Amino acid sequence: MKEHESLEPVDETNGSREKRTESLAGSSDKEMPATAHIPDVEGHVDRSHINAVFQNPLAGIPRDQLMKDVQGFCLRFNLMNDLETFQKGALISQNPETATTMPELNDSEKEALIREHTHKWSQPWQLYWLAIMCSLAAAVQGMDETVNNGAQAIYLDILGIKNNKNLTGLVVGAPYLACALIGCWLTEPLNRFFARRGTIFISCFIAAIASIWEGLCNSWVNLFIARFVLGLGIGSKSSTVPVYAAECSPAPIRGALVMSWQMWTAFGIMLGNLMGVAFIHVGRDLSWRLMLGSTVVLPLIVCAQVYICPESPRWLIQHDKIEKAYTNFKILRPTELQAARDLYYAYVGVELERKINKGKNFFTMFYELFSVPRNRRATLASWIVMFMQQFCGVNVIAYYSTTIFQDSGYGLSAALLASMGTGILNWVFAIPAIFTIDTWGRRNLLLFTYPFLAIFLLWSGFSFWIEADNPLSKKRVAMVTTGMYLFEIFYSPGSGPVPFTYSAEAFPLHVREVGMSWATATTWCFNFILSFTWPHLLSAFKPQGAFGWYAAWCIIGWVLVLLFVPETKALTLEELDQVFSVPTRKHASYQIKNAIWHFRVWVLRQKLEPLPDFYKGAEHLGR
Repeated sequence: MKEHESLEPVDETNGSREKRTESLAGSSDKEMPATAHIPDVEGHVDRSHINAVFQNPLAGIPRDQLMKDVQGFCLRFNLMNDLETFQKGALISQNPETATTMPELNDSEKEALIREHTHKWSQPWQLYWLAIMCSLAAAVQGMDETVNNGAQAIYLDILGIKNNKNLTGLVVGAPYLACALIGCWLTEPLNRFFARRGTIFISCFIAAIASIWEGLCNSWVNLFIARFVLGLGIGSKSSTVPVYAAECSPAPIRGALVMSWQMWTAFGIMLGNLMGVAFIHVGRDLSWRLMLGSTVVLPLIVCAQVYICPESPRWLIQHDKIEKAYTNFKILRPTELQAARDLYYAYVGVELERKINKGKNFFTMFYELFSVPRNRRATLASWIVMFMQQFCGVNVIAYYSTTIFQDSGYGLSAALLASMGTGILNWVFAIPAIFTIDTWGRRNLLLFTYPFLAIFLLWSGFSFWIEADNPLSKKRVAMVTTGMYLFEIFYSPGSGPVPFTYSAEAFPLHVREVGMSWATATTWCFNFILSFTWPHLLSAFKPQGAFGWYAAWCIIGWVLVLLFVPETKALTLEELDQVFSVPTRKHASYQIKNAIWHFRVWVLRQKLEPLPDFYKGAEHLGR
């Protein structure tokens, strides 16, 4: 689709509906369900309509045809004993808004559907067991990132590389280099061959082995290799765990469970800082080894727990293990009706994806991230938020806060305690994001927090000028600490949770896995760049200039988000397709006018008429 083309709604005339009534029961295209037909998928692909078809592929199918499709589905996959349940489930999926008034459902079934919304947290215990496992996997991620914070304040001197800025940056950033170059791109093959649980097990097992290896290192080369190996599992874990949680969760609580990834990563960051405090007094050479080695515990717990959890039903459907998928859905849903409903709807979606992606490979789908205008805008927007998650400067604090606090006047023990404070704040203030990200919106959280991040980075950096000739200045220590703490408070509900959530929803379904690999590779690539270059920045520009550098990027990030990052809050797939199909120049032009309007109303106190809603009815904007 070219940028000047209009966004036409999906044609739901009788003619198009007739095309959508091919059967899904058999193995050939002619035997696939009504929903398997997609206009213009073969030959010249019209991507403007694909997500609209995805929004509810069962919509518009005649009742008799739908019942016939379900019967063929049950017959093919040996589920005829549950035919009536699957037929009810298909009818609910076709018209979810009127499901509770369907005469086919009895009172208990209607009550179960109502409770999905009135008691949305009333779920089987196995779902919460799975959520705990995913949370621990996120904590592994966070702990792996920050336990090195305290340890490197000791081992850099012991291993003789404290004054070598290149080696310091290389050892500290080794996991993120490995993740950007290899780890993120292992996500697709690992998931294909080992499924979601297997990928999580492998990545956590790698983390456990690397943790022990780090603690036993006797040279910087050995430590670099150990940390590089640690990074091999980071990318696949950071992509797979949120996807696994999303695929297993019921829709009413899916957002909250996926969002918990960032919150529990922040919890792991806090644990990593805590380990620095816990082991600082056990002996100089032993302390850093115990800090790094302490990260072995959580991944082993995840490895022991992950195979007790059910496999992702969606992955099982993708690999034609339909009976097992139904068994797992029954474990994860309160009733068999809800399990049958979600299984059939997921199956139809998977078959639709298969037809779209027929004949494609990884490289074809990667090319589509940039060649299709709608995808290209999503790719740009996700790149911006992932890039800014790092270049807002947060991991300067996560990886180097102990040495920064030492430079400001703390002793080693006090610096480790102060670093623990940054981790605690990072976790505590990530919790409000669960309640604000779907109400206030992704863009607004970023636009609101970036200016404060810039202010508090400048605050922290400029505080080093306070009594610069007095190495024990309490005023300088207090100001640096306050600035860094306030930075964490504003980072955690904004640039912390938004990027992964935004990237997971911005890409169309047919390129989502590749898009997420791109997005996670972006964040880990710049994570490495930040961790590698910080010692050089500190040496060349002193703390004032180094913090100022990232403060400037926060301002640049604010402008980039304003112009190039559309809002995705509370939008359906069809609406997202329309939003990302709006030409970039039109989006940027409107947002500039919107920013000027807010300045005139809230700063100059002028009374102006509200601007029209940009996203509502966005189909006209693509013209």
